[in-house]
Amino acid sequence: MKIAFFTESGFVGKIPRNYSNMRTDVAWMCALDAMHYPIDHIHTVNDYFDLGIVIIPKNKDSLYEYPLIDNMRSVCKKIATMQESTYWYWQGGTVQTQLWYHSILQSMDIIYCHNDMDIKYYRGITDVECRLLPTLMITDHIKTYDGSRSGVMVGGNWVTAYRGFDSYIIGKILSDQITSPTTGRMKTDETLLDINHLPWVDWSQWMYELSKCKYGVQLGTAAAGTFNLNCAYLGIPCIGYDNVNTQKYLHPDLSVSDGDIEQARKIAEKLRKDEEFYLYCSNKAKNNYKELYHENKFNTTFKEQFKIS
Repeated sequence: MKIAFFTESGFVGKIPRNYSNMRTDVAWMCALDAMHYPIDHIHTVNDYFDLGIVIIPKNKDSLYEYPLIDNMRSVCKKIATMQESTYWYWQGGTVQTQLWYHSILQSMDIIYCHNDMDIKYYRGITDVECRLLPTLMITDHIKTYDGSRSGVMVGGNWVTAYRGFDSYIIGKILSDQITSPTTGRMKTDETLLDINHLPWVDWSQWMYELSKCKYGVQLGTAAAGTFNLNCAYLGIPCIGYDNVNTQKYLHPDLSVSDGDIEQARKIAEKLRKDEEFYLYCSNKAKNNYKELYHENKFNTTFKEQFKIS
C-alpha cells in the first residue's frame, strides 16, 4: 500500500529509522514507509498513492485559497486528515475559518483521531468515517540515562492547552526537583518559577532527559499523549487525565477524570510514599506499552483496517 503524508514541513522524501527528531508525526511516516510532501505543493506531486493523509497546521492562512481536496484527490485513491492538537483547538479562529475547516473535514474519506473521545467528537460533527491513529514511537536508537532516577518531569508550560499550573501543583507533591520542557508558547515569566526548564532539544535528547526522572505529570487537555507514552516506555509512572488514550491505557492506576486535581493529589501522595505501588505502576506501564503501543501492534492494526496481507 502506497501512502503519502502532506504537512507544513518543507521536505520531500521518506523518514529513515535513525532520524534523531522522531516525533509522533514522523514516526507514523517511518513505520508506514510513507512519502512526505509539503502541504502546499501537492499539485506538483508526480505519483499516485492508495492513501493520502494531510495534517492541517494550526496556522492555516496559506491554505484558504489552495484547492487542497482537488489536489489530494488527483494523486490519491483515498484521502484522510489527521487531527492536529486537541479536538477543539481549531475553533480559536474566525467563524469563516472554522467553517472552512469543517468543510475540509466533510470532504475527507477518513478522519484519523488521537483518542476515543476525539472519535466521538468528529463523528458528531461530520458524516465521515473516523479511526484511531495511535501515538507511536520508533525506539531503535533511544539512549537512556543509566544512573538513579530522581525528580519529576511535568509535561507542558503554563498555557491553557497544557495546564502547566495544575501539573506544577501535583509535581510539587512528588518532588521539589521539577523539570519541564520548553515549547513555543512558554510564557517568559515562567523562568521565575522553581522549575528547571530544558532548552529546546530534539526527540532523541528529550528521551534521554526524561529518562533521568522518577515521576511524570501531564495534566493537560487531550491531544496526542506523546508525553504519557514516552513515560510508559521508560517505566516512569505518569499522573494524567483519562481522556488521553496513552494515559488511560498505559497508566490506568494513575489516571483521573478531567479536572479532578483532588484525586490527583491523593495518587501523588501514594506514589511518593508507597514504593511497592510505585514499582507496580512502573512495571505495568512498561508491560502495557509492549502489549498495546509497540510498533508491531501499530503496524498490525493499520494493516487490518485496510485488509493488507
